Amino acid sequence: MKTTFVKVFAASLMLTVISCKKNPAESPEHKALVAEHETMMKTHDELEKTHASMSDDHGKMISAHKDLENDSLHVVNEKNHATILNSHSTLVEKHKALIADHKALEEKHATGKISLEEMTKDHEELKKQHLEMIDEHNKMLKDHETVKSEDSKMLEEHKKEESETKEE
Repeated sequence: MKTTFVKVFAASLMLTVISCKKNPAESPEHKALVAEHETMMKTHDELEKTHASMSDDHGKMISAHKDLENDSLHVVNEKNHATILNSHSTLVEKHKALIADHKALEEKHATGKISLEEMTKDHEELKKQHLEMIDEHNKMLKDHETVKSEDSKMLEEHKKEESETKEE
């Protein structure tokens, strides 16, 4: 009877230890990871909206230039804008991949496939990449605004030249 009691006690103790094992998804660190993922998703939505706006601006730019004759400055400006647009498209795709990696990290930690330490280390790297992409995005936005501004100035100058030519 004593051995049965010891066996039952040992089994109960093991069950208690196993059932008390903390769920990784309930840790404050994991919850912070999930919150960060939501922030990244919102940022990505903004990146995509900005990209759509940049694409619209490019279409308007090309439309505005279609009646201009051999204006090499506008052609150069269009090419510069197309380069920014292509780079931004690449950035949006890289960010989409980063979000997928972040989601995979979240799932690995929630299921216990990786430790808290590994999750924290990997998360910091992904966060660093995210911030670098945001910096890159902001630089592209600045370049985009510069190209738009230059294009507007050139169009105004072109209109002014046309009206002066018609007055003569």
